[in-house]
Amino acid sequence: MTDEINSALKVLKQGGIILYPTDTVWGIGCDATNYEAVEKVFKLKQRAESKTMICLVNDFKMLNQYIEDVPEVAYDILKYAAKPTTIIYDRPLRVAENLIPKDNTLAIRVVRKGFANALVKKLRRPIVSTSANISGQPTPKSFKEISEDILKGVDYVVNLQNVKSASKPSAIIKLSNDGAVEVIRK
Repeated sequence: MTDEINSALKVLKQGGIILYPTDTVWGIGCDATNYEAVEKVFKLKQRAESKTMICLVNDFKMLNQYIEDVPEVAYDILKYAAKPTTIIYDRPLRVAENLIPKDNTLAIRVVRKGFANALVKKLRRPIVSTSANISGQPTPKSFKEISEDILKGVDYVVNLQNVKSASKPSAIIKLSNDGAVEVIRK
């Protein structure tokens, strides 16, 4: 796995995009602080820039570096969540501008184990994590279901096709700094 982390890391640092196993489904990723790399992901997915994408961080310390004010309830939700949970936060910091929609929010998931965790930890910056499909198409549940367009459109495919993923997207919860909590996806 170390070789794959190093290969993916090299591509990410050069502004490339990768196809990699996350804690949920196979994802298309890039350095979340690199505007041009984020642009490549939007283009590959044929996704409108008004649609947002999730970012992965590897711990609460990194989360706090990229969100101005993490609501206290977020820590409890993440601590007790039974499955991977993405939270949409107000007022993100230090990520590519094209990742931040008009409402000034950002969806972030803390990955605690596996390839994605190790990769984020080594990059020391958030990584974009969006499902490995063209917008509007079904989310692939396994590597075999990923379309040829996606496979050819990334700069690097992580060679861990046999890694078992959850094959389901994460839960998504929106937290506002005014205390509002909204479940977007269970």
